[in-house]
Amino acid sequence: MSSLLPPLPLPEGVRPRHIDTDQGLRMHFLESGFEGDLRAKPLLLLLHGFPELAFCWRHQLPVLAAAGYHVVAPDQRGYGRTTGGDDRFDGDWQASHMLQLVADAVALVQALGHKTVACVIGHDFGSPVAAWCALTRPDVFHSVVMMSAPFAGPPPCADALVAHQKITDVVHDLGSLQPPRQHYQWYYSGPKANADMWHAQQGLHDFLRAYYHVKSADWAPNQPHPLAGWTAQAWAALPDYYIMGANDTMAEAVAPFMPSNQAIADCKWLPDTDLAVYTVEYQRTGFQGGLQWYRCGTDAALFAQLGQSWGGKTIDVPCAFIAGASDWGVYQMPGAFEAMQTKACSKMGWCQLIPHAGHWVQQEQPLEVNRLLLSFLDGLA
Repeated sequence: MSSLLPPLPLPEGVRPRHIDTDQGLRMHFLESGFEGDLRAKPLLLLLHGFPELAFCWRHQLPVLAAAGYHVVAPDQRGYGRTTGGDDRFDGDWQASHMLQLVADAVALVQALGHKTVACVIGHDFGSPVAAWCALTRPDVFHSVVMMSAPFAGPPPCADALVAHQKITDVVHDLGSLQPPRQHYQWYYSGPKANADMWHAQQGLHDFLRAYYHVKSADWAPNQPHPLAGWTAQAWAALPDYYIMGANDTMAEAVAPFMPSNQAIADCKWLPDTDLAVYTVEYQRTGFQGGLQWYRCGTDAALFAQLGQSWGGKTIDVPCAFIAGASDWGVYQMPGAFEAMQTKACSKMGWCQLIPHAGHWVQQEQPLEVNRLLLSFLDGLA
């Protein structure tokens, strides 16, 4: 199938590959630092989020490889050019649960001929995947950098269902606000989200342009701050792309914030040629493969299983956190940013909020992200 797909516009020194894993996936990944004996080089694993692809790491791959690493960024289960997952809404969506995503990462590492990962680096939904990799398999993943999505730790052991119900109650309370609202993760978990975005009225490319714009530092109203607590009223302070109108689709929620033609032309961090990579891939696949992850994340039974198995455990390998200073994702789950630093990670090195960056931090400010990553990696030596 890969021979029928258009080539990706990759930087020099980055190549695409496919590899079969023992988790049933034919995994597509981008790779840099592939010269010489790869097993002799420390491995870095870069995990993307939603609605992204391995391509989002294009600015990091060659720079990290130049520092002496074998660097690999996969299209994760349900995304891009990786195949073998069940992307049907009525299919085996539970196969995208968090521990399976960890198993996918371990299987890729093994298929590459490595035994360990010097650092697993995750952005957006890739951030909790990276965190769970470090939490559950410290024998494989020797350090972790989380980006844009803080990790508050596993659900509480004894009261995971109670904790999930409290969150669900707040989600339901959003419907009682005036005007009524809905939480984007529960919207993403529903049956209409894929078609709403895939077949957006404004067209897929314009939908993605507005979505990337409104969550970036280019959208001036992104002035995030900690929320007052776990209440619908506190959550209502979040922008419409997190706490949506009750009857809105995500395409409708971001449409009013479509940037002007001049703003698009001025957007150096995501020119239309780069955005077109996402457009072409999602036009081909739709979004359901990635949306399965949200369904698992909002499911009470799967939430409880994580708590029963891992509640009270901490990440005990070296950690760091990077996000944009204009990213509401840092605060969307009240208390998570603070809990990550004080409870969830026993070896938390530093947290850096980068000015002039929003949610897409490694694309918006790649030079500063690269500097921070290299500094963290140098500190491990």
